[in-house]
Amino acid sequence: MAKRGYLKELTKGVVKENPVLCLVLGTCPTLAVTTSASNAIGMGIAATAVLICSNAVISALRKFIPDKVRIPAYITIIAGFVTVVQMLVKAFAPAINDSLGIFLPLIVVNCIILGRAEMFAGKNPVIPSILDGIGMGIGFTAALLLMGIIRELFGSGTVFGVQLLPVQILIFILPPGGFFVFGMLIMLANKLNTRAGKAVKTTPCAGCPLAESCSKRACSEDGKEAAENAD
Repeated sequence: MAKRGYLKELTKGVVKENPVLCLVLGTCPTLAVTTSASNAIGMGIAATAVLICSNAVISALRKFIPDKVRIPAYITIIAGFVTVVQMLVKAFAPAINDSLGIFLPLIVVNCIILGRAEMFAGKNPVIPSILDGIGMGIGFTAALLLMGIIRELFGSGTVFGVQLLPVQILIFILPPGGFFVFGMLIMLANKLNTRAGKAVKTTPCAGCPLAESCSKRACSEDGKEAAENAD
């Protein structure tokens, strides 16, 4: 059971609870840095490193951090790891540092990292928190990389600087193209979750005085009926 639980924590962030495509978190850096695949993977790796380390430390200190100051404490821990990551990127990958610009230090306030600290790491042991960070980081990096490849390929005709297409559709590296690709990938992720039967959920409407007029009830009943017909 423990191994099955660990596997669930590791894999849930890839598709089922992908922080970008399903939870729609971290939209600002997602749209800003995915004009090229190299920028996307650089941001993904940096955020993943911060996410894993901050989850581990916050989980280890969760019983010692007072509830009233937990958010400032979380931000302080995250800021420390972001500073370390930024210094390493400046030292070993200055081109990536210049490309990411202000979005690298802004990892401090990335809602994915703070959200996982508040919702998971602050309430669970260290190992599951590390696995949660790895899974969410992989999902975040995969979403950014996929967006970066698509936008760079159609916008510049290249992938990682290698010329693949002779045609350049510049709108793909502009904000409207980013929103378009982002929307298409969200639709694809929703389709995958629906086909896997993960999007069909029922709501506990029994006893609710507003059940007759609630739109969520109709959705849940349609989903339940579809699931029963499939069986």
